[in-house]
Amino acid sequence: MCLSTVLLASGLTATGIAQLDATPNGGAMSETVPDTSHYTFYNPTPRQFRRPLSADRPDATESPYTVDAGAVQTELSFVEYTFDDDGRSDVHNIAVAPTNLKLGLTNDTDIQFIWTPYVRESVDDGEDNAGVGDLQTRLKINLWGNDAGSTALALLPYLTFPVGESGLGAEDLEGGIVVPFAVDLAAVGLAGFGLGTQVEAAFERSADDTGYRARVSHTVAIGYEVNERAGVYGEYIGDAAFDGGGYSPTLSTGATYALTPNALLDAGLRVGLRDENTDDLVVFAGLTVRF
Repeated sequence: MCLSTVLLASGLTATGIAQLDATPNGGAMSETVPDTSHYTFYNPTPRQFRRPLSADRPDATESPYTVDAGAVQTELSFVEYTFDDDGRSDVHNIAVAPTNLKLGLTNDTDIQFIWTPYVRESVDDGEDNAGVGDLQTRLKINLWGNDAGSTALALLPYLTFPVGESGLGAEDLEGGIVVPFAVDLAAVGLAGFGLGTQVEAAFERSADDTGYRARVSHTVAIGYEVNERAGVYGEYIGDAAFDGGGYSPTLSTGATYALTPNALLDAGLRVGLRDENTDDLVVFAGLTVRF
């Protein structure tokens, strides 16, 4: 069973973006791609015609590929730990089972629900705060490259609803849009490599609660196939808020391991490069499963 077509979150296969050459469920190679454009959530894509598994984790770069029509996919971290020294005190944050539940609506559209059932924040010289996280709803629309080709592009608008514990998330309705793009670097002679990138525009409640602020971020991720099951990636994340906060750079790296064509383990970390504006360290491990 060939697992080399399992995708990283940035839209990278373990050998690049092998959508065109991969047959369903990792079978023999074929030059044809079945027409799945007419399938919907109520008329699901047959399992033998499903695309290779693609997740929006573990890197920050989103995948431009959608979940197949009628499929259900769960992506979660077992535990995610964040440490930040803000110059006044040390802040420790533990998120338990933050989960992204995806439903394939059509061949090129899926809907996503992201929620964290438990978050605990501890401040060295202050009180602990714990509770549930916010709910985020996203709609991913693939514009091209979902089923074939060496590039892929998508739109990913989202809304964040402030249903979580006060102080652990948004204080008001927030939203934004992400535009992820993926390229198969094998097309330029770099076999085993894939490139993912994205830009994001977000509107968030300002820290002083006087209104909304605009924030723009961008990422670049490079993935490499170690073997048929394992892959690694490196990523740069840049974030800028238009309220005087300046530019915040972060580096990220991690690895994935395919258990089956429908299950993917991952682990990674992010390191902030600007103390006052980025988390110093984020460590996580998780799992993606498609049903």
